[in-house]
Amino acid sequence: MKKVMIDLDDTICTGGYLEVLNEYLDTNYTYDDLEDYYVESLIPEDRREEYLDYFYKYVDVYKYVKVIPNAIEVIEKLTKKYDVYICSAYVDMRRVYESGKVATLKHQWINKNLPFIHPRKIIFTGSKDLIECDIKIDDKFSNLKGYGETKLLLDTYHNQKYSDFELKERGVRRVKDWLEIEKILLNDDIEEL
Repeated sequence: MKKVMIDLDDTICTGGYLEVLNEYLDTNYTYDDLEDYYVESLIPEDRREEYLDYFYKYVDVYKYVKVIPNAIEVIEKLTKKYDVYICSAYVDMRRVYESGKVATLKHQWINKNLPFIHPRKIIFTGSKDLIECDIKIDDKFSNLKGYGETKLLLDTYHNQKYSDFELKERGVRRVKDWLEIEKILLNDDIEEL
C-alpha cells in the first residue's frame, strides 16, 4: 500500500486561530485581512507576547475549528486503499517549551474526529520533509518538500502567491477541495505533473 501523509490544520480542519484572536482583541478580523500565514501578524507588536501568554495558558484552539467539507469522509475512504498518516507540525519557535500543549490538543481532536486513524499513525513533527511517504496532502507549500511522488496543495488563502510554474517546478498539484482529492486518489486520476 502506498503511504499518504495528510496535514491537519487548514487541510482537514480550519479556523480557530483567527476566532481566538478576535475574541482576545475584541475585533472582527477576517482571513481577507491576513497578509501572512500566522494570525498573530494582526496583533500590534507590543501586545504579541501578552497574547501568546494568554493563548498558551488558556486556549484550546480546537474547540473553535471547523471540519473542511468532505475531508473526513474522503480520508476514511482513502484508508481503504492507502496507508494513511496524519502528520502535523506543532512547534512554535517563539514558545518551544509550551508547544507540547498544542500537540496534546491536536492528538485529542484527531482521535475524536478521525477515529478510524490508529493512534500510531499520528505524527507530530517540525520537519515534514523528513517523513517518507508516496503522497503528501498539505495547505502549506513549504511542507511539500522532500519525499512524495504525488504532492497535493489544498487551495487556501495563504498559498495563492505560488504560480503554476513554481508548483510544477516542485512537482506540486493544486487542488481546490477534498472532492478533487477523492477524484485524483480514488478514481486513479493521478497524472504526471
